Amino acid sequence: MKHQPYIERDRLLLEGLVSNKDNALEIIYLENFPVILRMILQHRGSEDDARDVFQDAMIVLFEKVQRGDFTLYSQLKTFLYSVCRHLWLKKMQGPQSLELHVSLEEQTAMEDAVEEKVKKDEQFYVMEKSLNNMGEPCRTILEDYYLRKRSMQDIADKFGYTNAENAKNQKYKCLMRLKKMFFDQYKR
Repeated sequence: MKHQPYIERDRLLLEGLVSNKDNALEIIYLENFPVILRMILQHRGSEDDARDVFQDAMIVLFEKVQRGDFTLYSQLKTFLYSVCRHLWLKKMQGPQSLELHVSLEEQTAMEDAVEEKVKKDEQFYVMEKSLNNMGEPCRTILEDYYLRKRSMQDIADKFGYTNAENAKNQKYKCLMRLKKMFFDQYKR
């Protein structure tokens, strides 16, 4: 699978974080804290709670990157969101103090979830790209049927097919073409 440009950019930010470049920390904070703040506020937390959780997540991230064996398989924002969500849920479970070190089992589960999300995001990206490269009338037929939930009769009328069955046959051919384009792109 090709790495998306944002993963390369995030890796550069992590390198900057390890080498103590102030702008890397600032960029990570500015790009990610607002989402964490919103998540914490929506789940009965305060702005101070969000700052604490985000700081704890940054410590977890920093420690992982410092060890040198950390590989970023997703967007940095996805990773930080997952860690912050986990830390916040853990804090909300009881009065015990927030533990910074995530167990290996919990870490594996988080990384699997993040990896699955990245895979789905990439699939959606490739599908969208394939659909955009389809050409007409296939693109519009598929969008009308699957996205706009139009009936086959409406599609037949719109494109001048003699009946809904002919439109359905054309939709099937377009779908097979889209499927081929998707898998050709996704395998690269």
